[in-house]
Amino acid sequence: MASTSTSLTLPVLPLDDEVVLPGMVVPLDLTDTEVRAAVEAAQAAARATGDSKPQVLLVPRVDGSYAAMGVLGTVEQVGRLSDGDPGALIKGRGRVRIGAGTTGPGAALWVEGTRVDESVPDPLPGQVAELATAYKALATDWLKKRGAWQVVDRVQQIDEIPQLADNAGYSPFLTVAQKIALLETADPVARLKLATEQLREHLAEQDVAESIAKDVQEGVDKQQREFLLRRQLDAVRKELRELNGESEGDEADDYRTRVEAADLPGKVREAALKEVEKLERSSDQSPEGSWIRTWLDTVLELPWNERTEDAYDIQGAKDVLDAEHAGLKDVKERITEYLAVRKRRADRGLGVVGGRRGGAVLALVGPPGVGKTSLGESVAHAMGRKFVRVALGGVRDEAEIRGHRRTYVGALPGRIVRAIKEAGSLNPVVLLDEIDKVGSDFRGDPAAALLEVLDPAQNHTFRDHYLEVELDLSDVVFLATANVLEAIPEALLDRMELVRLDGYTEDEKVVIARDHLLPRQLERAGLAADEVVLEESALRKLAGEYTREAGVRTLERSIARLLRKVAAEHELGGRELPFTIGAEQLRPLIGRPHHVPESAQDPAERRTAVPGVATGLAVTGAGGDVLYVEASLADPETGASGLTLTGQLGDVMKESARIALSYLRSHGAETGLPVGDLKDRGIHIHFPAGAVPKDGPSAGVTMTTALASLLSGRLVRTDVAMTGEISLTGRVLPIGGVKQKLLAAHRAGITTVVIPKRNEPDLDDVPAEILEKLEVHPVTEVRQVLEIALAPAEVLVPVAA
Repeated sequence: MASTSTSLTLPVLPLDDEVVLPGMVVPLDLTDTEVRAAVEAAQAAARATGDSKPQVLLVPRVDGSYAAMGVLGTVEQVGRLSDGDPGALIKGRGRVRIGAGTTGPGAALWVEGTRVDESVPDPLPGQVAELATAYKALATDWLKKRGAWQVVDRVQQIDEIPQLADNAGYSPFLTVAQKIALLETADPVARLKLATEQLREHLAEQDVAESIAKDVQEGVDKQQREFLLRRQLDAVRKELRELNGESEGDEADDYRTRVEAADLPGKVREAALKEVEKLERSSDQSPEGSWIRTWLDTVLELPWNERTEDAYDIQGAKDVLDAEHAGLKDVKERITEYLAVRKRRADRGLGVVGGRRGGAVLALVGPPGVGKTSLGESVAHAMGRKFVRVALGGVRDEAEIRGHRRTYVGALPGRIVRAIKEAGSLNPVVLLDEIDKVGSDFRGDPAAALLEVLDPAQNHTFRDHYLEVELDLSDVVFLATANVLEAIPEALLDRMELVRLDGYTEDEKVVIARDHLLPRQLERAGLAADEVVLEESALRKLAGEYTREAGVRTLERSIARLLRKVAAEHELGGRELPFTIGAEQLRPLIGRPHHVPESAQDPAERRTAVPGVATGLAVTGAGGDVLYVEASLADPETGASGLTLTGQLGDVMKESARIALSYLRSHGAETGLPVGDLKDRGIHIHFPAGAVPKDGPSAGVTMTTALASLLSGRLVRTDVAMTGEISLTGRVLPIGGVKQKLLAAHRAGITTVVIPKRNEPDLDDVPAEILEKLEVHPVTEVRQVLEIALAPAEVLVPVAA
C-alpha cells in the first residue's frame, strides 16, 4: 500500500485543462503570467536554499477548481521555445498531496504539500506482473496501429509499476477527467489497473469505428464499381447497337416504345406514359425505378382489348352442359338463357350499352359435392371462353381483392386483376369459389371489396389499388359458389342472381356414377372399362344405403374404395378379372351399409316405436336431413315441472317448442288430448345428435306432433315426416328449403311428407320422379297434421312417463 512522507513548501504552477504525470517532460510558455510567476518564485527559493534545480507544484485546474493532488516538477531548463517565445522545460518527479496555502517569495501562490511514497514490493506479486504484461501488450497494439514503432521498445523496457502506470499520461485519447483520475490514484497497482481499463475501452471503441469505416468504404467501393460496370455495359450495348445498325436508346425508351405500340385504352395509355416519364427522370439506383418497371410490366401484360368470341351455338352449349353434368337443370337453363340473350344483342348491335357489356353474376348455393366448382369449367367450355378459378376460402385481407398500394414493398394487384391476366382475355368465366368462407379482421373486409366487383352497374369502371386505372369487368361471367346462404353478406347477395343446387335424386346419382365417376375412378385405379363392371343395382345400393348426402363426393369415394379392393385382390392372386360387382358383392368387399332406412328396420327397433317420437325435416350446410324429436313427461311423484329443452337448440327453435306447448294447453279440448298432465308434470323435449347445433322455426309441427303422440299414447307413423312453423292459433306457416327436405325424406325411405299449404308452389322445383314416390300433404293447421301423422286410435299404448 502507498504511504505518505516528506513535507514540502512549493509555488503553484496551475495547468488549465492539462494534466502532467510523474515522469513526463513538458515545455511551458513563460509569457503566461501565472507560469512565469511560479517559475521565478521557484528560482528565487532555489537561490536562497542553494538547490541546483528550482521546484514547482504542477496542479491541474478545471473551471477554476484545483485538483487535490499535484506533481512535483523541477525546472530543467529556461530558454526559448520553437516559436521564439520564452519558455521553461519542466519534468514531473512525483505526486504531492496538496495541503494548506502559505507564504513565499515572488508573486506566485505557495502551498504546503506532502510527498506521496509510491514504492512497490519487490519481487512483484504474480497478479501485478500479469497486469503489467497486459498493459504493455495493449499499449504495444495501440502504438503499432498509430505507426509509433520507435516508442514500442521504450514502453517494453519500463519495469517499474508506478512509471508504467504514469506512462498513460502521454495517451492523447484520454480526457482531462481521466488523467486527473490517474493522478489522484496514489496506489501504483490500482493506477495501472485503471490505465489498463482506459486503454482497453479505447481499443474496443477504435475497433468498432474501424469496422464501421470499413463497411462504409466497402459500400462506397461497391457503388463505384457498380457505376463503372454499368457505364461499361452501356458502352458495350452502344457498340453492339452501332454494329447491328440499331438506333440508340435506353430502357425507358424501350418502355415508351412498348407502351406506344400496345393497344391500350386512352386513359391507361396516358397513365402509362406518365410513368415512363418518371422512369426517364429517375436514377438507376432509385427504388422508384423498380416499382415503375413492375407496374408497367403488369399493365402491358393485361389483355385490355383481348376478348374471346362467344359460342352462339345455343343447342351445342346445352349439349356440352348435359354431357358434363347430370341434373342441375336451373343452372343449365340460366346459362342457355344468357347465351341466347347475348346472341340477340350481338345481332342487333347492342354489345355495349352505356359503357357496360352484358356480363353475368350468378351465385351457386348448395351443399358440398353437388358440382358447383366443376360447373364453372363446364360453363366456360360451353360458352367458348377462358376459365379461371379464384379461391376465396379463408381470405381475410381486403388487399387480396383490390390489390396493395404501389408504395408497399412487394405490392401486387388483387386476385381479380391477376385472374384477368391469367385468363389472357377480358371476358373469361371467373369462378369465385367458397365466397361464404370469406372472413374479416383488422386488415379489412374482403366481402365489402367484392361489392364493386360483382355489381353490374359499377364493375365496368373497377379500380384496383395497385393499377389505379379503370378496368372493365362488365363482360366477365362471375360464378360465386357457397354452401350456406346466410353466411353471405346481404349487400353482396343482393348483387348476385341466386341459383340453388339442392342436391341429386337417387336416379341422378346413379347416372352420375355410371357416366362420370366410374370411368374416372377406373382410370385412377389402373383398370380398364371391361375389367371391372359395376351393375346398376350395386350403384343404386351404394347411393341409397352406403351414402346419405346431397352431393356425390362420398359416393365417388365408395366407388374408388371398391375398385381399389378389387385391384389389390387381383394383385394378390385372389381375384380373377374381368369381374362384375352386383349388389350382393358390396358387403364382402366394403362391409355393411351405413344408412339403413328407418322403414326397413324391424318395427320394434324403430325410433317411432314408442309414443312421443316424431320425424321432422331440416336443412343443414350439407343439404337436407331427417330430424327426430323426442318428448317425455316426468313422473308426478318427482315434483318436476316446467319445460326442458336439450340438443343444442337455438333461440328460434326454443321459442317454437314453447309455442307448441302453449297451443296444446289452450286447445286441448279441440284436439281431444288429456292436456291436464301438462300442468303439473315436467316436460322434456330432446333433439338427438346433441353435439350438432340446431335452429329455425320449421320444427314447430314436429314438436307439436311428438307432444300429441305422448299425451294420446298414439304412435307416430314411421313413414311420415313433416316440416312447418306453427303459430299460437295452430296455423301451419311456410318455411324454406322444401326441395332439399323432400330429397332428404326420399333418401331416408320416407313415403309421406307433410308440408305447409303455402309451400305447395315450391313443389314445382322438386323432380317429378321424387314426387311420384312421395305422398305430399299440404296442410293449413295442426289438427290436419295430427290426423295424418298419428297412428289410428285403436293402437293404444300407455302414456309415456
